[in-house]
Amino acid sequence: MTFETLLFDISDGICTITLNRPESYNAANEQLTTDLQAALGHARENDDVRCIVLTGAGKAFCSGQDLKDAPKSGDKRDLRDSLNRRYNPIVRAMQDMPKPIICGINGVAAGAGLSLALAADLRIMSSAAKLVEAFIGIALIPDSGATFFYPRMMGYSKAFEFATLNNPITAEQALSMGLVNSVAHPKAFPTALRKLALQYAQGPTQSYGFVKQLLQKGLTASLDEMLELEAEYQQRAGDSADYREGVAAFIEKRKPQFTGK
Repeated sequence: MTFETLLFDISDGICTITLNRPESYNAANEQLTTDLQAALGHARENDDVRCIVLTGAGKAFCSGQDLKDAPKSGDKRDLRDSLNRRYNPIVRAMQDMPKPIICGINGVAAGAGLSLALAADLRIMSSAAKLVEAFIGIALIPDSGATFFYPRMMGYSKAFEFATLNNPITAEQALSMGLVNSVAHPKAFPTALRKLALQYAQGPTQSYGFVKQLLQKGLTASLDEMLELEAEYQQRAGDSADYREGVAAFIEKRKPQFTGK
């Protein structure tokens, strides 16, 4: 598939979606959010895709909403419409994706761009990159899921500080706060990102999807609810071809060859 604002590639079970507006630090205009919704939908439905990588071209991951992308009529922007029609469907699609999503934060992630990064399941960050809240700098509030992700990852007090003072967070700070899973030197970043993506692309994709669903439910459900759901999903996982292959490989003392089914 080809997109106006994205690079889209599928190889070795990995679907790599690269935000491709480097001249604007991959700022999200109308076309980019439209393209990203379509790309995520295609990745979900394509059986060849077993892991998704979301990253950026050039020096940035995503600098957030493109403030130059104003309504052509000159009317006041409808921010509620922008969120409900453009950004919120992307965040929901990422959270509901039954396949692992890795965000490769190659450069600055700011505003809604940071929210997209946090909506992924895992994040690898270049040591040269920074995270910037950005919204408060133009008298807006964090959106696109930011107020959901921030306190869960940082705790309330740190989340409030980050959301209101607009101080950038370095890669090492992001790692210590739990905002990212690992940090790599810029020269080692592409290799580290691909290595992790390959590991997931070769794993039991369906089981990863089950784990993702259960952990999300576990944020708000009771223990009894989770015990029941675990029993249900464990049976579903146990009915899979990958489970049979995993047991056979264990008995035969070899590496399992999972198919994701």
